[in-house]
Amino acid sequence: MLHPAGAGSGEDVTLLAPLFLLAATGPAAVYPGDEELVGYTRTHQVAADESLIEIARDYDVGFNAIAAANPTLDPFVPPPGATLDVPTAWILPRAATPGTVVVNLSEMRLYYFSQRRPEGGDWVVSFPIGVGVDGAETPVGRFQVVSREVNPVWRVPTSIRKENPDLPAQVPPGPENPLGSHALRLSQGSILIHGTNRPYGVGRRVSHGCLRLYPEDIPQLYQLVHVGTEVLIVREPVKVALHDGRVWVEVHADEDFQGDMAALARQLLASRQLLGRADSAKLDAAVRSANGIPVDVSR
Repeated sequence: MLHPAGAGSGEDVTLLAPLFLLAATGPAAVYPGDEELVGYTRTHQVAADESLIEIARDYDVGFNAIAAANPTLDPFVPPPGATLDVPTAWILPRAATPGTVVVNLSEMRLYYFSQRRPEGGDWVVSFPIGVGVDGAETPVGRFQVVSREVNPVWRVPTSIRKENPDLPAQVPPGPENPLGSHALRLSQGSILIHGTNRPYGVGRRVSHGCLRLYPEDIPQLYQLVHVGTEVLIVREPVKVALHDGRVWVEVHADEDFQGDMAALARQLLASRQLLGRADSAKLDAAVRSANGIPVDVSR
């Protein structure tokens, strides 16, 4: 079991500073913002009638992430008693900037980084997301939060009503509203970060470009993010880190990435002067598996 970032006892690395913000909506995994590698990979024994959809939500990971980490298991009917890996360790995106939200489309995950303080105590909180489908991809770029809504009304876009003419022009708050309980509108007006009434879509390509969070996660993010917060939407299929003197690589199978994944991994390591400290065979194996779990590739 992977135990980076001081989590060797098997407990979450949880900082006290931001917990008062999140107490009203339940626990959130909060990690040190000055680490490159946070969390730890867990294991879970499948119970009868469990699928990876329910297990993913229980651990606050996306469906795609848990399926990629366990490629030999049937994600919908895994055998009871099977032990699976739960990918709850992450290398932080290199786009990380204090006081911003970073969305990495390659891993379908969102990170919020606290404002950096001279006295330390910086932290990061992270949530899985659903993203845009083919033909309605979530755009990459730099945006800002321009408005926040509790119990938002869904004003159905014309493009969606063309696909489904039976939809009304507006859907009021409630269980039938696909925006869920909270919404953050970005400076590209058609893109929202919001909850969902279909949590099984988190960790999948399901939206018309918006970013969907689990119903229990969106209130927590909403408390942290204000109007004017910068949102960076990036595509980072490969992430690298130096942690406790060891070289780590995390690779995601991103079908929208057109480049050479192995070349990208070597380029990123070389830019950090870490390539000479990496074992080529281990690095190639990590790229081939592309299971989204941080791997120690040190010599």
